[in-house]
Amino acid sequence: MTPLRAAAGGRVVLHGSGFPVDPLPRVTVAHHEARVTFASSSRIIFVLPPGLDAGQAPIRVGDAPGETPYLQVGGEWATGLHQVDNPLIDAAGNVYVTYSGARGQESPVSIFKVTPAGTREPFVSGIVNATSMTFGPDGHLYVSSRFDGAVYRVNERGEHAVVVSDLGVACGLAFGPDGSLYVGDRSGTIFRVRDGRAALFATLPPSIAAFHLAASPSGELFVSGPTLSAYDHVYRIGADGQARAVLPSFGRPQGLAFSPEDGVLHVVEALAGRSGVYRLRDLESTPELVIAGDRLIGVAFGAGGGMAVASNDTVWRFESSDERPGVADRPSA
Repeated sequence: MTPLRAAAGGRVVLHGSGFPVDPLPRVTVAHHEARVTFASSSRIIFVLPPGLDAGQAPIRVGDAPGETPYLQVGGEWATGLHQVDNPLIDAAGNVYVTYSGARGQESPVSIFKVTPAGTREPFVSGIVNATSMTFGPDGHLYVSSRFDGAVYRVNERGEHAVVVSDLGVACGLAFGPDGSLYVGDRSGTIFRVRDGRAALFATLPPSIAAFHLAASPSGELFVSGPTLSAYDHVYRIGADGQARAVLPSFGRPQGLAFSPEDGVLHVVEALAGRSGVYRLRDLESTPELVIAGDRLIGVAFGAGGGMAVASNDTVWRFESSDERPGVADRPSA
């Protein structure tokens, strides 16, 4: 089964032999029928239905004999959002999500904090088009606004103050190991901010949506930003500000994050039919699909291997990054 984790709407592939194809086989996930989009004698593709409980869910193909694979289903953490980049998870397990809104739309709440139990609380108001978020070395939340081209620092009470402005269409944020803040202006500029002053650090092809930034454990900056091209690269930017494409390319790369346990880069692919979170164990190998989802845009890691993945309007939670599924023999009738 590929992958071994999925959120509602994700496309999952079953591999085997002797699958029925005429008519299409009936696939169930925890006794909920899934929509089959492709079937051959050795491969079935199905779409994970909504409304499933979080956790390990058994997969069955009609009355076919054999072992029962288990898919880890993401639990819905928060919905009714407008997320345009990664969510964030703090040390206490709370997730921070945005209601970014259409350009110039001043939403009643800019950022929500959602507890591990799922309680959603307004956290920040008054930032128009809250776009990207990151935690700084000082432990405070930093958020960009693509509307006013500024980055704000947010304290524990949700009060915010401008850190730097005049950054164009400010979107992606990341802190380097020296405390420098990097900001992506989707017109093609990556700024480096030190002591409240912004300087040009690197240039990239303009993005039609936003830049997404992540700093590697070694301090290199990684950037993605969808363009009008059929395929786009993730860029790796060294200390010299030179951008180099990471192979292979993606269809529509979005949020980026490094897993804290092993420092491996994860990239969200939003291209229809391939949407999911992909892991790059090294920067030249084929990306490995680890979570399937529908129209995903962001990913975040929490303590203990937990993860959150986000579409524009929903965030799902996965309790552990352990991907080894359980299997069980089908009991006798």
